[in-house]
Amino acid sequence: MATAIIHAGICGFTTKVEAIARPDGEVELRISSDCPSVQELAGPLQRVDPMREISYRGELPAVLEAARAGLPHPACVVPAGILKAVEVAAGLALAAAASIELSTADEALCRVPLGRACTPPTEEQTQ
Repeated sequence: MATAIIHAGICGFTTKVEAIARPDGEVELRISSDCPSVQELAGPLQRVDPMREISYRGELPAVLEAARAGLPHPACVVPAGILKAVEVAAGLALAAAASIELSTADEALCRVPLGRACTPPTEEQTQ
């Protein structure tokens, strides 16, 4: 089993994905989220074929089809996290942390918990 905890970003929503390899080769997904759109996306994703999920050849991955149908924001990182969990559960990838760090020029040196104000770096810090 692979578990992914996905912190989606500025929206503040968190999603937990449990991906379990089944004897028939499919991966069972248990997706829980405080995001209503991700909750809806989880419906058709009870079981997936990991070989379909790892490539754009042939059919679009089911996770991405569900995301296109149910998520209002195309930059949401949750589908990528689900795909990573599927890969790991199926033995097609190793478990490792993945991240995206975004900042503006004023916040380049700022690392604060979600919801807290960032103090722009001083001139001394930027040199």
